[in-house]
Amino acid sequence: MTGWKRILAILLILSLLTGCAVRGTTGSDAAELDLPDTVEPTGETESAPDPAELLAEATLERMTLAEKAGQLFFVRPDALDPDQPLANVENSRAPGVQTLSEPVKNCLERIPVGGVVIFGKNIASPAQLAGLLGDMQQVSDIPLIFAVDEEGGVVSRLGSHPAFDLPRFPSAAVIGEEKDPEAARKMGRTIGEYLAMYGFAMDFAPVADVRTNPSNFVIGDRAFSEKAPVVSAMAGAMAEGLLSRGIIPVYKHFPGHGDTAEDSHLGLAILNKSEQELWEGEWLPYRENDLTDCAVMVGHIAVPALTGNMIPASLSETMVSGFLRQKLGFDGLVITDALSMGGITAAYTPGTAAILALKAGCDVLLMPGDLDAAYSAVLTAVQDGELTEGRIDESVRRILYYKARIGVLH
Repeated sequence: MTGWKRILAILLILSLLTGCAVRGTTGSDAAELDLPDTVEPTGETESAPDPAELLAEATLERMTLAEKAGQLFFVRPDALDPDQPLANVENSRAPGVQTLSEPVKNCLERIPVGGVVIFGKNIASPAQLAGLLGDMQQVSDIPLIFAVDEEGGVVSRLGSHPAFDLPRFPSAAVIGEEKDPEAARKMGRTIGEYLAMYGFAMDFAPVADVRTNPSNFVIGDRAFSEKAPVVSAMAGAMAEGLLSRGIIPVYKHFPGHGDTAEDSHLGLAILNKSEQELWEGEWLPYRENDLTDCAVMVGHIAVPALTGNMIPASLSETMVSGFLRQKLGFDGLVITDALSMGGITAAYTPGTAAILALKAGCDVLLMPGDLDAAYSAVLTAVQDGELTEGRIDESVRRILYYKARIGVLH
């Protein structure tokens, strides 16, 4: 954020905090104050305004529609490189962006995304990683959230990288066998500590899926257990550990990926359960834990018994706004699973998927198959009246609030 913009934001916040309690005053003459002679006690105390809300609102007020639309997207560094073919962006064997090139810088300025997700191919060494994140942050007017999949076990971008001397944890399934939440809490604290050290603010963990289908290999030992109460306790504890180090935990993959036979990376996954079964099983981690300051990732998983169709939960208003937000009461940040996955691309264009996810109630559009196409589609949808700017504001306000809560936005 440039100096004058930071000053403007501070002045806006101060004006909101001080308010306009004094009206019609001249100089410091107290007799001119327009105040009642007596104040009747109401028995209620007015809570102090939340500084994070004030900062988020002040930042939102000064943003253009183009800036707001950009904040909705969390992308790979490779998606910001116009020299990268689209096919290479998702290819783990293709070369990855590891430094801030001029084309990447220009793309960040043109599409001011809200976050960047780091993968193994973007990492060469601790110094290189710190440099990449620092340089990208430096050129971003609105500070970025850097996110990563650091679950422990095999899905640990930093922990399993040979260039990093970091604690390595076994799979969630091994931790879950102990049935000791303190073990999961310690894992969350340790992972959170080293992620914060390198500049990350969000971890796509814990996995809150209940692995009741032993043939489900996409989740496999990434799940803490096949028993919902164990998953709930362990996922909640890991999230607490991450939060204690200033890292936003992301519970995944709502409405539940542990009893599906399909891999949503390749195609649409199907969850054949009733609302009652989900309430007592897959949704226990979302019901029993305090998800304040946490986020929830919604998977590309159809739940035909609840929706009456085969629309993936990530694009379903019934699942996101109806069940997750209203019935389960989650009012925090909702993130789609990667929109470049087969569960989406097999049936939807990048633009259509982005618009449907916003209509469903999602806030963060994660890694679309084509960033330019998805970004342009959102802008066009607002201009044509298919989406309102108020709907965009609702999600951007949440994103900015989370940034402010963890000190990224200042």
